[in-house]
Amino acid sequence: MRASRNTSIFVVLIAIVLSSPSLLTAQTREAGPWWPHPVWGADDQAGASNWITPQKVLAAMELVSTGVVHDLGQPYEQGMPLFGQRTYALHIPGSPTYEPFGENKLVGHDEFICGELGQVGTQFDGLGHIGTRLEMADGTVKDVYYNGIPLEEMRGAYGLQKLGIEHIKPIITRGILIDIAGYKSVEVLEPGYEVTVEDVRGALARQGIDEASIAAGDAIFFRYGWSTHWDDPEQYNGAVPGIGLAVAAWLIDKQVSMIGSDTYTSEVVPNPDPDLAFPVHQELVTKNGIFNLENLSFDTLVPGSDYEFLFVFAPIPFVGGTGSPGRPIAIL
Repeated sequence: MRASRNTSIFVVLIAIVLSSPSLLTAQTREAGPWWPHPVWGADDQAGASNWITPQKVLAAMELVSTGVVHDLGQPYEQGMPLFGQRTYALHIPGSPTYEPFGENKLVGHDEFICGELGQVGTQFDGLGHIGTRLEMADGTVKDVYYNGIPLEEMRGAYGLQKLGIEHIKPIITRGILIDIAGYKSVEVLEPGYEVTVEDVRGALARQGIDEASIAAGDAIFFRYGWSTHWDDPEQYNGAVPGIGLAVAAWLIDKQVSMIGSDTYTSEVVPNPDPDLAFPVHQELVTKNGIFNLENLSFDTLVPGSDYEFLFVFAPIPFVGGTGSPGRPIAIL
């Protein structure tokens, strides 16, 4: 009788483990084509923010000489370009929001914000944002994300159970702006132009930056000139210039912590291969944990030829979030 009861309890426990995504661990996953991560291991959820060590932060701070701060983000407002059918709305519930407090009659305002807050405006793509549908070794088909984490371990109605934005460490590092538009001697690149590795190397040489100086953890930004279309959402959200798979491979080899640009994708759209949709996102985010910061503006940096700076961006730790808004800054 006791043996039978113990067996029943064991069976129930096994059923609970198999049915609860939160109890699944990396040890239950088979090794895959890009996982486990060769440096940070099978349980990592911080991605390339792991490159931002105290030593990296101290080295980046040595780039500051004037203390001048440049805002690289766009304002969050009604009417800004939104990808697809994403929404953004801000409302003040009453003005003032609440009745006066105390004998001193304190009044004030609150705001209500609604929308895909991590994926509108200047946005930081987290590791739970982009994945790929993949046939596994056993023949099953799964949606797989960074470090081989399958959807069944992540899904949750009130936020991701794994790879939420809260796992990402603050980005305080050396920032490098690669001015592709300046290298091409144009104000803005043509829609659909694919930036090549030769373009990147040519722009770096023009700016006096040694390619060999790019180190693990650096943040690399591309200026296409596209922010000039920010006030024209239809133009802004159409075909855009950007990097392709060749430059993505170059970035992976450099072990950068993140990339960013003044478009809504950072990569070329449409892709030159009509069968591919946003493949650079998969190579960087899904397979290598390299983050992407979109919808930036470099207009105040370029006139002064400020191509290297201390870069600071701290994703807002929305537990279970796929991305983050924020205010990225360059300090010279």
